[in-house]
Amino acid sequence: MRCLTAALVVLALLATTATAAAPKPPQFATSQDILRWINGYRAKPEPDKLPAVMQAMSRLALFRDQDSSGVYVGFAAGVLGSNRDKAEKLIARMFPMPPEDQVAIVRAIAYSGLPDWKELLQKFIERMPARKVLIQHYLFGKAPVLATLPLDTTPAALDTLWGYYFASGSPVPVSRILSALPWAKDANNVEKLTLGSMAKWTLTNNALQDMDLLGHLKSELNTQPKEVRAELREVIEAAETFETSKIRKQAMAAIEELKRKGPESGRNIAWWGTAGQTALAFGCIVVGALGHPEVGVPCVIGGAASSAALKYLVPQQ
Repeated sequence: MRCLTAALVVLALLATTATAAAPKPPQFATSQDILRWINGYRAKPEPDKLPAVMQAMSRLALFRDQDSSGVYVGFAAGVLGSNRDKAEKLIARMFPMPPEDQVAIVRAIAYSGLPDWKELLQKFIERMPARKVLIQHYLFGKAPVLATLPLDTTPAALDTLWGYYFASGSPVPVSRILSALPWAKDANNVEKLTLGSMAKWTLTNNALQDMDLLGHLKSELNTQPKEVRAELREVIEAAETFETSKIRKQAMAAIEELKRKGPESGRNIAWWGTAGQTALAFGCIVVGALGHPEVGVPCVIGGAASSAALKYLVPQQ
């Protein structure tokens, strides 16, 4: 009996040792883990975890599609920009990073808005020799920074601005997003119509969840141009009344109107199905991070667009 008891004790000790020695799963194992962290960041800022998150984003290939990685790059830029005293150490801990993903580090530094962002790029240029040309473009003003990103060429710019806001709470990127609102009524250019509709839709959904953002949007009514104020009033009303579907229906109606305009608009509609998918992927990432699982769950798959995202907003053919 004593031998049996001793054997059981030994087995229990071995099991405990094996459990203690078993490696813990990584904290950021999936893109959903990353989005949850992004979602809770402003309530509990943890800038020291940014290097681990950047490594996880690289491992999950979230940087590979430049059109859908903007929200992640913008978020990293916002964390760096809000932590000037830690920025250099945070960047150093992001390495090693595959050369193809180092673009995200370069842009996060350039978009950070830090007073010494150029000096930081120069300090890390030796660790990113494959990105030397890109770094030089930023250093010599040949590539846009966050404040000068063109909003009328790609939905990725909107992604990036939202990412920066999620990390910092700064009103600066929101003001730039507001400048795209008049495009939601564009009757001639489907690219601008798409981007304006996405700006309007995401402003509404995010203001519905973020009272600070809603308050900022209300204050902007006193300063924005007339053409922005008209769209902004609709955003605020839809957010306060939880009628986000109203914004979706407006976008659908505008797209249908453009489709009826003839061959040129018909050719442009193809853009909605390609770059428009990216815009919707961005919308799904943003809304999913802020607690809309009916949109976020089917759309956030490796940070890429999905047919579910496109079907959510675009009227069926």
